[in-house]
Amino acid sequence: MHRDERGFFLESYQARKYAAGGITATFVQDNQSQSVRGTIRGLHAQRRQPQAKLVQVLQREIFDVVVDIRRGSPTFGQWVGVVLSGENFRQCYVPAGFAHGICVTSDWARVEYKCTDFYDPADEIRVLWNDPDLGIPWPVPEPQLSDKDRTARHKWVA
Repeated sequence: MHRDERGFFLESYQARKYAAGGITATFVQDNQSQSVRGTIRGLHAQRRQPQAKLVQVLQREIFDVVVDIRRGSPTFGQWVGVVLSGENFRQCYVPAGFAHGICVTSDWARVEYKCTDFYDPADEIRVLWNDPDLGIPWPVPEPQLSDKDRTARHKWVA
């Protein structure tokens, strides 16, 4: 990150630096979404073609959630949540085999993420955002949801 009176310059991805940190993934697709306050997108994953993702917020702020849905994993069913924003420049790496979701906490937010495999709607796993077994404390009590997220399965396996 380099800041001066003109603004800033940020190197948001550099393969050698990520490899030194243990992330050697090859990314094949970039996606962007823009959503309004209170929107939850997720929790999503793919079963046969699991995608790792590198998530960052370009503008505003989100609460980003990653859930281990790998049966047999010592951390199966555990989740982590972080605040990502256009101001803090943090990124979140979502390993393959983990479900991912976001909640917009600002008036709106623009999110970009890199994926290691292509999206296949027939392969998608949808985990219910408020699954009581996960107990994720989302920052909104009644989120805006898509139909597919509203009807996600309560019990899940990967």
